[in-house]
Amino acid sequence: MEKLLARRGRRGRPSLGSAPASVESVRLDPELREKLVERAQMTGTTTSEVIREAIRQFLQAS
Repeated sequence: MEKLLARRGRRGRPSLGSAPASVESVRLDPELREKLVERAQMTGTTTSEVIREAIRQFLQAS
């Protein structure tokens, strides 16, 4: 019973910050999608994380 209660707060996706995350749709041409997948595989992460990091870097540079 204790194991079930301990797991109760861990449902769903992990938090990305202090507030609920939003989902944004973006269209990618096949070449860009292929490069995105390659980068994710090369760094051992997800395509979503590659996109988030690219946006962070872009916004800090502007």
